[in-house]
Amino acid sequence: MLFVRPGRLADLDALEHMARTAQPVLHSLPHDRRALEARVALSEDSFRAEVDFPGEEFYLFVLEDSESGKLMGTASIVAAAGYSDPFYAFRNDALIHASRELHVNRKIHALTMSHELTGKSRLAGYYIDPSLRGDAAAHLMSRARMMYIAANRKRFTPEVFSLLLGVTDENGVSPFWEAVGRKFFGRNFADIEIESGGRSRTFIAEVMPTYPIYVPLLPEAAQRVLGEPDSKALLAYEIHLEEGFETDRFIDIFDAGPVLTAQVDRSACVTLNETRVAHEAAAGANGSTYLIAHNGADGQFRCLLGELPTARNEGAPLAQPARAALGVQDGDTVRCVPLHRPETNEQSGDAQ
Repeated sequence: MLFVRPGRLADLDALEHMARTAQPVLHSLPHDRRALEARVALSEDSFRAEVDFPGEEFYLFVLEDSESGKLMGTASIVAAAGYSDPFYAFRNDALIHASRELHVNRKIHALTMSHELTGKSRLAGYYIDPSLRGDAAAHLMSRARMMYIAANRKRFTPEVFSLLLGVTDENGVSPFWEAVGRKFFGRNFADIEIESGGRSRTFIAEVMPTYPIYVPLLPEAAQRVLGEPDSKALLAYEIHLEEGFETDRFIDIFDAGPVLTAQVDRSACVTLNETRVAHEAAAGANGSTYLIAHNGADGQFRCLLGELPTARNEGAPLAQPARAALGVQDGDTVRCVPLHRPETNEQSGDAQ
């Protein structure tokens, strides 16, 4: 059984392996072991801390196989992006160029460097072991973060965002980087990805253009990928939409990948949440797939996928392995959210 829990220092070897092998680069997991150890220690402190408003906290989650104990994935939440240095992105703007004499009035698409996302909570560091098959583990690893946010609202901002991988070719070359970033840095995209520290390094403001970049002047290949997720990020893109994220006016400053934002109050993990009482499952019980989470003492958060009856009054019947993974006993309450939003009549084709 796969379940999500907070990462801990005992996971350091497995996390170091993921940090060095994950593609694309995981900004939340430094390659240097000492820096990685400090990051995991910060996460442990963040989960245990009493927090009234978001600050420098960092929350690292891991996906564990309960049978083998092997870690199969990781993801994280940055409580306030750019807490030490601004978080940079390009903002999509429309600039008006007009001449009364020539009877010209043109709206020109331009990109302006912005740090407006600074201070907002960010979903980051998503990685799933390539050996896992199917979409269920990816949904669990990604959306468990929103289950934690929904249960711990004071720790995070009312709006959260996520930055997805932009389009690259089979050799890892980004058309947007070649058209823009390389002109200013003179280095390969992969090198700057590692150096950037999650888009919050001061050298970004020092080197990148401070004036608007007029999109019509870019090569067609670069224009085509603006705000588009890479093929390797399509599943993550769909999972974010399922949760309630939407595309925003920002794109990544390096590869032009999409920035997705969500109001926590409108997310699936809030609007579809059901509080249920856990109890022993009867043999042969089935139902619909739910995200099931439990907030234990001292930050011992757990989340997994399970089959529950659609009727809330039937509680949360869980088999012993699921209860053990969640750390719950009969009578404990758990948060339950359907894995997929219920279909409306219009979606199911029954609209008149």
